[in-house]
Amino acid sequence: MQLDLNLLAALDALLEEGSVAGAAARLHVTAPAMSRSLGRIRRTTGDQILVRTGRTMTPTPYAIAVREQVHELLHQVQGVLAPSRELDLATLERTFTLRWHDSLVALGGPALLAAVRGQAPGVQLRFVAESSIDTPGLRRGEVDLEANANRSSAPDIRAEKVGETRLVIVVRQGHPLTRVRTVTAKRYAAAEHVTVSRRGNLSNALDDALARLGLTRRVVATAPTEAAALEFARGSDLLISVPEATTRSAVADLGLVVLPLPLELPSAPIYLSWHQRYDTDRAHAWLRGLARTALAM
Repeated sequence: MQLDLNLLAALDALLEEGSVAGAAARLHVTAPAMSRSLGRIRRTTGDQILVRTGRTMTPTPYAIAVREQVHELLHQVQGVLAPSRELDLATLERTFTLRWHDSLVALGGPALLAAVRGQAPGVQLRFVAESSIDTPGLRRGEVDLEANANRSSAPDIRAEKVGETRLVIVVRQGHPLTRVRTVTAKRYAAAEHVTVSRRGNLSNALDDALARLGLTRRVVATAPTEAAALEFARGSDLLISVPEATTRSAVADLGLVVLPLPLELPSAPIYLSWHQRYDTDRAHAWLRGLARTALAM
């Protein structure tokens, strides 16, 4: 059987984008050309690959099963055919998908985008929201670079600590705690709180630290992002406990007040994570370097 390696690239794009139009844009070809490639892939594999469900396209079970293998094969082929090609940033055209914690997008996203645009104008950054459940986006090739407080234990996922930040209390101006000499753990626990959790968790490590002191707090709500949580503090006496560095700008813009957290807790780490397939990818290494600088605390 004679196989066209261009079909492998087309299949990878179709599986990652989930549509003919998206895959065509990714590979800089026309939609009709990509549609013809999909037809050839279907004839070659004997599988529909993508099927229409309403207004969207859904991958078949076979497509889902081979998605990671296809992406890895394409990466290997590219490495074999161009093992020593120099990186030309001026002509580089590539879209990177970044799944960062929302506060890290606000903290380092603008600086990263400015650096990318200044060095490689043909590169696009696609920031996507974190999911409420853990997804193997790095392993599947759906995500190029993650940034959050979690260090993966998977052997094929690289993780590099690029910074850390301490937790602080954020309250409105004129809050009762702003008028006391010292915010004690007892005063902290006596207030009402909003937690930040994309999974909707009402408790976290702060509650464990309070429990060790024989204290409990009342959590009245949880918000999916730090930005949303800060809005609750603007017009109420609710307390928000968040990483200081990632919310510094938002706190200042909203006119909120930062107070020290009266608990002994380690600083929150910030990790960059990527799949090992990109270890020697020059463009990916370049992006990692820029992201490292943008997120440095």
